[in-house]
Amino acid sequence: MGRGKFKGKPTGQRHFSTPEEMLAGTSSRPRTFKKQEAEYEEDQPEEESGEESEEESDDEPDQKRKGTQGIIQIENPNMAKPKNVKARDIDIGKTTELSRREREELEKQRAHERYMRLQEQGKTEQARKDLERLSLIRQQRAEAARKREEEKAAKEQKKAEARK
Repeated sequence: MGRGKFKGKPTGQRHFSTPEEMLAGTSSRPRTFKKQEAEYEEDQPEEESGEESEEESDDEPDQKRKGTQGIIQIENPNMAKPKNVKARDIDIGKTTELSRREREELEKQRAHERYMRLQEQGKTEQARKDLERLSLIRQQRAEAARKREEEKAAKEQKKAEARK
């Protein structure tokens, strides 16, 4: 029979059981709800009977699992609770490995400190050049100061001669 232009959903049409079909037991719909309800009623009196059954029910390894959970043992890292470490439990003697960047940074700092120590002692080539430059500048300044003193003395002599 033709359906027309549009097709129905792939699940098909809904089928409702009539009360007569349900009473006769010819309904195509499964009666799992009543079975589950009966199992629940059976389990309920056991839980009320004693406290021991509650302890056992918490850790039941033979509990039926859905799908492949019973077959395959899976450890989900996202489900694992983070391990809390208290300050008193930390091992002080244990050294942590540094990352590559941290190691390189430390090496760079140590090399710079070593270079600065040698620089202060005047053992590096740059320090020698700086010291030579400093001595030249000091010498030039001393000569300039001596010239100024001579010029001042010469001016004062001229003034003294002019007054006389």
